[in-house]
Amino acid sequence: MKNIDTSGTAATLTHINYAFGNVYNAGGTYKCDMVTRAESGSGDGGDAYADYGKSFDAATSVDGVADVWNQPIKGNFNQLKKLKARYPGLKTLISLGGWTWSRYFSAAASTDASRRALVSSCIDLYIKGNLPATPDASAGPGSAAGVFDGIDIDWEYPGGGGLAYNTVSAADRQNFTLLLQEFRRQLDAVRPGLLLTIAAPGGPDKIANQDPAGYRAAVDWVNIMTYDFRGAWDAGGPTNFHSNLYTDPNGPGSGPAKTYSVDTAVNAFLNAGMPASKIVIGVPFYGRGWTGVPGGNNGLYQSASGPARGTYEAGIEDYKVLKNAPGTVFRSATTGQMWKYDGTTFWSYDDEQVIAAKMAYIKSKGLGGAMAWSLDGDDAQGTLAKAVANGLK
Repeated sequence: MKNIDTSGTAATLTHINYAFGNVYNAGGTYKCDMVTRAESGSGDGGDAYADYGKSFDAATSVDGVADVWNQPIKGNFNQLKKLKARYPGLKTLISLGGWTWSRYFSAAASTDASRRALVSSCIDLYIKGNLPATPDASAGPGSAAGVFDGIDIDWEYPGGGGLAYNTVSAADRQNFTLLLQEFRRQLDAVRPGLLLTIAAPGGPDKIANQDPAGYRAAVDWVNIMTYDFRGAWDAGGPTNFHSNLYTDPNGPGSGPAKTYSVDTAVNAFLNAGMPASKIVIGVPFYGRGWTGVPGGNNGLYQSASGPARGTYEAGIEDYKVLKNAPGTVFRSATTGQMWKYDGTTFWSYDDEQVIAAKMAYIKSKGLGGAMAWSLDGDDAQGTLAKAVANGLK
């Protein structure tokens, strides 16, 4: 968390989403919980130690003050509190779900009783701050009060399209709206002004499984995940853009994926009744890439032998690495996107110039702003975060 401050990034931010909190099946009751076990691969994990149990020394603490063993709360939650103390205008939200932990959203949203129970548990844990006590007697009732200013729902995705183990229902479309309305009702009952946002899909085919006109009054804004349009899960290619501003009519592909772009996603939400002022577009602080790519068209729209090598996962890499990676940068005037190609490896990612164009687009459409996934992909100088902030001025 200290790096968000020392990079100069914190001064550019209005909100931080802390990702992720899990939604669990507790004997047929679905709730937010703090689970200490590691992820097994079936959506049952958590990291309560990192969240509120880990002690930070003076060198890694936001304010330079080391944690002591019996303070009320430690971990990243306490570091968030310290960061907010340094930047009083900064708000924080807990993001629930994500790609890995959306398993039980559909089941939890399926009835009025289950929706009420889930929302109540999430508010009790993250807004009222009633954390389970740790063995050293820290945490406990009210210990995390004031850490979070709202809740972000990242259900991937209503109607399906996420991981195979996710619960899915034909009623997800209407139940998603009802779940958001229940969150809005209970948050307002605690305190007016608490935030409710969602992470929304960037593909119109998935947006069609939602009812933006139905839930627009419940949410403060919608963060559209306008990235991951394409990637090396298609190991043989074709190489393509993963966060393009506009569609290339002459690009490869078929079906909905051929048309994926920031502009397509924004227009899908506008056409579905979401006010422009509540639409926030996502900017990736990472790239997606392939290797074994022949040189035609400078590597764009070509075949590949497989995913490019990444630090954490094949086919994906942080901007802070890619900016210094070998290769030549090329730009597409049609899509507003760039790529880097070194004769065999192709990467699609956003740099300062791409971000400037996206921020100009936001202002031209009267949108609500931009969000990024995720801050740790930026460099030590906060180059991309500063580009976003400067572009929105």
